[in-house]
Amino acid sequence: MSADVRHEPLRDPERDAERWTPPLDFAVERARDTLAQQQAANIYDNRAMLGAAVHLEIALHDLLAALDNKADQ
Repeated sequence: MSADVRHEPLRDPERDAERWTPPLDFAVERARDTLAQQQAANIYDNRAMLGAAVHLEIALHDLLAALDNKADQ
């Protein structure tokens, strides 16, 4: 990969503000379900680890957004 390749950061507050935020109870349940599913991923399988990381990042993002919304109320 070339150093001059343009990339976008995973977190962008302006872009993330436009994203739908789930209710807290839904986000907690989804985070628990995602964690339970990804615990079975094969640690020696790069693809499985990448998939687990992506799923967990999304669940964590939604959970924190839901907690932030709850704190703002």
